[in-house]
Amino acid sequence: MKKIIVLGLIACLATSAVFAQKSTAKILRHVVLLKFKDNASAADIKSVEDAFRLLPSKISLIKGFEWGTNNSPEKMNEGLTHSFLLTFNSEKDRNNYLVHPAHKAFGALLTPFLDKVVVLDFWAGK
Repeated sequence: MKKIIVLGLIACLATSAVFAQKSTAKILRHVVLLKFKDNASAADIKSVEDAFRLLPSKISLIKGFEWGTNNSPEKMNEGLTHSFLLTFNSEKDRNNYLVHPAHKAFGALLTPFLDKVVVLDFWAGK
């Protein structure tokens, strides 16, 4: 019985150590904020949204992807309406994403409709 309890405790500690390593691992976040030109149509904007959403299926270096439109009541967005959050495991992965042909093609699609872009990268920690 004592052996089973000891083995159980060892298993719990090993599992906790694995989860602790995963939870303290830092991840690289790539934030992209967009403001579209006043003359960009709803269809133009949707084409950009759709193309951005497809990037993770084309670039395996992207480990996480979220996006949305501004709904802050503070009115401090300075015209920026769209936010995209990409996650990478390393700076090398992010850098390779930046020069990836699919990312370059997305940039070419976006540029005619783009008024302003803000990009911020950071290592997420807890």
